Amino acid sequence: MKVGIIGSGGREHSICEALKKSAKINKIFCIPGNAGTSLIAENVDLDANNFQKLSKFILDNKIDVVIVGPEKPLVDGITDFLNHKEIKVFGPNMKASQLEGSKIFTKNLCDKYNIPTAKFGVFKNLDDSKKFLENCIHPIVVKADGLAAGKGVYICNEKKESISAVKEIFNGKFGNTDNVLIEEFLKGEEMSFFIISDGKNYKVFGTAQDHKRVFEGDKGKNTGGMGAYSPSRLENKELNKKILTKIIDPTLKGLKEMNTSFQGFLYAGLMITDNEPFLIEYNVRMGDPECQTILPKLKTDFGEIIDACINQKLDLIDIEWTDEKSLCIVLCSKGYPDDYKKNLEINNINEIDLENNDFIFHAGTSEKNSKIYSNGGRVLNFVVKSNEFKISRDRAINLINKVNWKDGFYRKDIGFKVIDE
Repeated sequence: MKVGIIGSGGREHSICEALKKSAKINKIFCIPGNAGTSLIAENVDLDANNFQKLSKFILDNKIDVVIVGPEKPLVDGITDFLNHKEIKVFGPNMKASQLEGSKIFTKNLCDKYNIPTAKFGVFKNLDDSKKFLENCIHPIVVKADGLAAGKGVYICNEKKESISAVKEIFNGKFGNTDNVLIEEFLKGEEMSFFIISDGKNYKVFGTAQDHKRVFEGDKGKNTGGMGAYSPSRLENKELNKKILTKIIDPTLKGLKEMNTSFQGFLYAGLMITDNEPFLIEYNVRMGDPECQTILPKLKTDFGEIIDACINQKLDLIDIEWTDEKSLCIVLCSKGYPDDYKKNLEINNINEIDLENNDFIFHAGTSEKNSKIYSNGGRVLNFVVKSNEFKISRDRAINLINKVNWKDGFYRKDIGFKVIDE
């Protein structure tokens, strides 16, 4: 089976790595890919947002299935477009992708189907938002409606911060938006919960905890993710059952009643309070960097799972995992998530010796004349799985220290809640 993977980040590199081991897969294309995926797949320099050119390449190269990594093409309707050309796609259609594409769509669905979530209000202009915030109890959460690469969420401790957040959103920091969402602040601990679905059946596909804030101790601005560990320390059978019955099942029921279904990865970002789950937001793809911690623990052939999904036979597959503790640390360009330099050479990344349970996934890299350069804010992912999270973190830091690149920084405390508390 020939597979095409859409995307260029660490998530897509880890998907390539998982598919490389599959007995079902004989060729992998990565569109456009990065310096790491080029070691496994054939990188294709195409704009994944140009659906017409993309479909021509897929048909010309007889690619059997396309796996869509990032959210933007999904929200823009890539699955619908390629399906119309009789191309099989692993990833939800445009309607189902509104779960991530519009926070207000998801909030309204939560309202209708009694899915536990934070109380909220929707505001269409700056003046109405400011009037509402004048009388709000803080802390409070301000969100941009629509896609914001994981950065459009503000946790505001005082009125001055929340008004500033609303101004930034309406001034176009995350693109044009007609709405701002203002939510109550939920106390608890976050958890990333994943399922995989073929449109009729679904199975749980792991848990993780992301670390969004840029600095140690969960300080500073939100980012796309500075690291993660899997499984979440909060995971237990009783909680998992509540998540499925109170959140996942009514969501899928709601989509069905809208005459659509969900096929692909669904990622529920949750707040857990006293072992009760509340939905913060949905993503309609694997998390990044959570994916990089989850896939290395997969024992079942990933190609078999994808094939079962696109043929609506997921119920016939048993998904098995190792019981190891996996942890990822993201090495970022200095200045991220604000301004940072690109095209800075990373001298020795391919010369670092890796043990069987060590992985380096490229997130924001490019290759020119056999040299590797930084090409984004999040540059490299260092993942280790072992019997203990502390061992995994120590080994990941040891790998980072071997990299000859003075222009990066990382958090040394990934997993601090499960390791240090």
